[in-house]
Order: sequence, then structure tokens, then C-alpha cells
Amino acid sequence: MVGHRPQCGEQKGTATLPEELLIRDYAPGDLPVCRALWAELTQWHRDLYDDQTIGGPDPGGYFDTYLATPGLRGPWVAELGGRVVGLTGLLPHWGECEIEPVVVSSGLRAQGIGTALVAHAVAQARAAGHTSVTVRPVARNAAAISFFVRQGFDMLGQIELSRDLREERPTRNGPHLTLHSLRLDY
Repeated sequence: MVGHRPQCGEQKGTATLPEELLIRDYAPGDLPVCRALWAELTQWHRDLYDDQTIGGPDPGGYFDTYLATPGLRGPWVAELGGRVVGLTGLLPHWGECEIEPVVVSSGLRAQGIGTALVAHAVAQARAAGHTSVTVRPVARNAAAISFFVRQGFDMLGQIELSRDLREERPTRNGPHLTLHSLRLDY
């Protein structure tokens, strides 16, 4: 859908959307700004995990890999005042789909842009006949988890467990949760 102007009633969130916000299909001319948004998202993860190696030496370049994902629906960009300020898309998974990524330029967060992007992606998933849509924020990203719960993503579908394979594993005294009586670090 090109040129979709979201209405506040379409979202579960309560943010007032900027009137000039436009959700539209990605265009090749958006490549530099979308790479920059991807790099900004990667830096957020680097800071969350205190690991500047996440995303490699050119994190924005991973956007090119994302564009080549088989079955990718979208991507869609949020445009505000003629500037691309956000990005989302849908990745297929065995008849279901995942919203990935949802990124809004850091100076424009908490203004309803992410909410509009998610609402657009959900509408696209529904129109494509999907019966469910998932999101996978990293465990330490409490702000993203809270955001997605407010958008209606409140059912835990699966847990992804990781094992650190480095010889010298870092001491883990940081954040954790307990699930099924098991301590899980994140």
C-alpha cells in the first residue's frame, strides 16, 4: 500500500500521530537513510549489551542482506515532512510472519511513528492471510518489550536460549528472570 496515512484509531497505542506522517513502500532512493536507521538500531543493541562488535564493522550494510531475504514483504518506511524516519517489514515463517525490524530515528521516538509502523505491518500480515504475527525484541530491550506489549503482543510464543561458546565466558551478575523456576540471564 503506497501513501497510507495512518489514523490514530488504527493503533492500540495512545500517541498522537503527527499529521504529516506517511507510511509508504520502500524505494531504492531510501537506501542510504535505511542503512543509517539499521546502523542506529545496531548501535542501540551494541550499547544494550556493551559489545561494540555486534553487527560487524559495517552494521548499516546488513540492511542490504535484509533486502535480499527471500519472501520479505515490504519493507515500508515512515516519512515525516518528506524525510524517512522509520522502517519496518515482514519476514515469512512457515505460514506465519515476523515484524522485523521496527526502527524509528532516535530523536523522533515516542511520537506514534513506531505504533503506526507496527499497525501497518499487522494490517499487511492480515491482508496476506496470516493468522499470527510475532516480534522478537532482544531480552535486554525493556523499552521495546513494553512497546510491543502495548501494541497487543502479549502472548509468549517461544523462548530462544543461547550458549556462550567463548573460552572465557564473562561473569554473569547482570539482569535475569526466573521462568519455570529456572534462572535465565539476559
